[in-house]
Amino acid sequence: MINVKQADLTIEQEITACYQRESGAVLATLMRLLNGHFDLAEEALQDAFTAALTQWPKDGVPKKPRAWLISTGRFKAIDKLRKNSSFSHYLNSTIPDDMVQTASFEDPETIEDDLLRLIFTCCHPALAIEARLALTLREVCGLTTEAIAAAFLIPVPTLAQRIVRAKNKICELQIPYEVPDKDQLPERLTSVLAALYLLFNEGYSATVGQDVTCTELSLEAIRLTRLLSELMPQKEIIGLLALMLLHDARKKARMDEHGELVSLEEQNRLLWDQPQIAEGCQLVKEALSLGPADIYTLQAAIAAVHGEAQHFEETNWAEITGLYQVLLSINFSPIYALNHAVALSMRDGPTAGLKAIEAIEGDKALQHYYLLYAAKADLYRQLAQKEKALSAYQRALGLTQQAPEKRFIEKRMAAL
Repeated sequence: MINVKQADLTIEQEITACYQRESGAVLATLMRLLNGHFDLAEEALQDAFTAALTQWPKDGVPKKPRAWLISTGRFKAIDKLRKNSSFSHYLNSTIPDDMVQTASFEDPETIEDDLLRLIFTCCHPALAIEARLALTLREVCGLTTEAIAAAFLIPVPTLAQRIVRAKNKICELQIPYEVPDKDQLPERLTSVLAALYLLFNEGYSATVGQDVTCTELSLEAIRLTRLLSELMPQKEIIGLLALMLLHDARKKARMDEHGELVSLEEQNRLLWDQPQIAEGCQLVKEALSLGPADIYTLQAAIAAVHGEAQHFEETNWAEITGLYQVLLSINFSPIYALNHAVALSMRDGPTAGLKAIEAIEGDKALQHYYLLYAAKADLYRQLAQKEKALSAYQRALGLTQQAPEKRFIEKRMAAL
C-alpha cells in the first residue's frame, strides 16, 4: 500500500513538473483573459499553483491541468480585484464582470497563439535586448532568476532588477498584448526568433532538473514557429523551423530506457524520426533558395548532415566543419567556435580539436560553460591524458545543473 505521505510527495512532484511544463502557457492565457495586465496575471498564476498544492493531493490531478490552472487563476484574480483594495486600480471597464462566465480558456483555437502574444510582448522593441531575452526565459520558459543569471554570467540581483524594469516598462507604456500587424513584424523578428529558439532549447535540453528534456516546451516552440512562418514566410523563420525539427527528430534516441543521456555516437538511429528529418532537410533547401544563408539555416544545414548519416561513422565531418566556418564568418560566437573545434577534432583528430579550443577558451562567455570543459575532457581522454581529462571532467561536473548530465560525466570519469 502506498504511504499517504509518499502519495502527497508524488503529487507535489507532479505539480512541480506541471509548473515547468505549463507555467508559460498558463500565464499567456491569463494575460489575455486579464486584458494584458502582467503583474495581475503573474499573481493569478502563483495563486493557481498554490491552490493546486492544497487541492490536488486531496482530489487528484485533474484531467486537464492547464485548463484547471487557468480557470482557478482567473477566478482568484477576479476575487482579488473585488476584495483587495491594493488592486483597486484594475477595477474599471478593462476587466469586465462577464469574464467570469466565459469559457474561452478551454478552446484550443482561442488560445492557440497566446504564447506567441506573450513572446511578442516580452520582445517589444521598447525594451532593451538583454531585458527581452531575460523576460522571455523567465515568463515563457519558466526558468528561475538564478538559472537565467548564471546563463547571462551576471549577479542575481542585477538580473532580477532587469526583469522588474522590463515589466514596469510594459505597464507604463501600455504595450499591447497582441501579435502585431505584418508591417510591424520585421522590427520584432530578431528578438522573437531568439526567444522561440530559447524556448525550444529549454525543452530539448533542460537547464536544470532531473530530466534531459521537457518535450512539451520543444513541441510548443515548433508549433509557434510554424504559426509565425505562416504569418511571415521568411528564410530565417523557415531555417529556424528546420533546425528545430531536425534536432527534435532525434529526441527518442537521446535517452535510454532509464532516462540516462546517450551520446550522439552511441544513439540508436533507428529511433530517429525519418519523416521529420526529411521535412527538415526540405525546409533547409527552401530557406537556402530564398537568399544568403542566415545563422538558423546554417545550423539547420549542419543538423541535416547529421540527420542524413545512417551511422555515426558515415557523418560528413568535412562538410560540417565547412558549414561552421561559414557560420563563424557571418556571426562569430564562442559557442559556434567551440562546436567548430569539436567538428575539427572529428575531421583531423583530437590534437587539432584541442588546439582550436585553446584558441578560444579565454573568452569570458565560455568560462562557466560546462560543455567547454566536457569537450576538452573528451579530447584528453582520446589522447590517453588521464589526469587532464579527469580535471576537465571535474570542472564540467561542477558547472552543470542537470542531473542526467551530471551522471553522464560521472560515468565518463569512472571509466577513466
